Amino acid sequence: MRTFSYCRVSTTEQTTENQILAIQQKGYQVNEARTISETVSGSVEAMKREKFKMLINHQMERGDMLVVLKLDRLGRDNIDVQNTINILTHKGIKVICLDLPVADLSSSEGKLLLQMFSAFAEFERNRIRERTKEGLERAKAQGKKLGRPKANATTALVQAKKAEGLSQSKAAKALGLGIATVKRHWNKSNVVI
Repeated sequence: MRTFSYCRVSTTEQTTENQILAIQQKGYQVNEARTISETVSGSVEAMKREKFKMLINHQMERGDMLVVLKLDRLGRDNIDVQNTINILTHKGIKVICLDLPVADLSSSEGKLLLQMFSAFAEFERNRIRERTKEGLERAKAQGKKLGRPKANATTALVQAKKAEGLSQSKAAKALGLGIATVKRHWNKSNVVI
């Protein structure tokens, strides 16, 4: 049985080194060539992640084991995580998640635990949405303005450069703005600051 590990971070400012160390500290000595590290958001479906897809479709075989430090490394979406584990199990790949009481997600106990955790995670996401909606409604009822403030100052600056007879690209250069920003404010009516 060959052992692979999958480590994922969401941004380039982060590193997978801590995940790799934690997996080693749990007793899994994974060959460096079989340690897959990827920088991609957890909201991207697992099989749409370039390195993960390559790992599953071209590197791992029946009887291999995939180790992840936490369930959220596979994904944040309940359905996607379950689909991913089903794909791996169907291919005969054992899935080990080190932050769960039952590490082997391919086992009957692991599948049950995964479904329970997924249900709780989905419940919590729904509660967060509800609380956010309630907070927005409360803010509106209190007369608070929501959303991004209008960029009146930028519009006035762009309009001034337009009035001087500058082209959009020259106005962008003179103001230190991107051309898309200048174009967005180019035909807006003049505003008073």
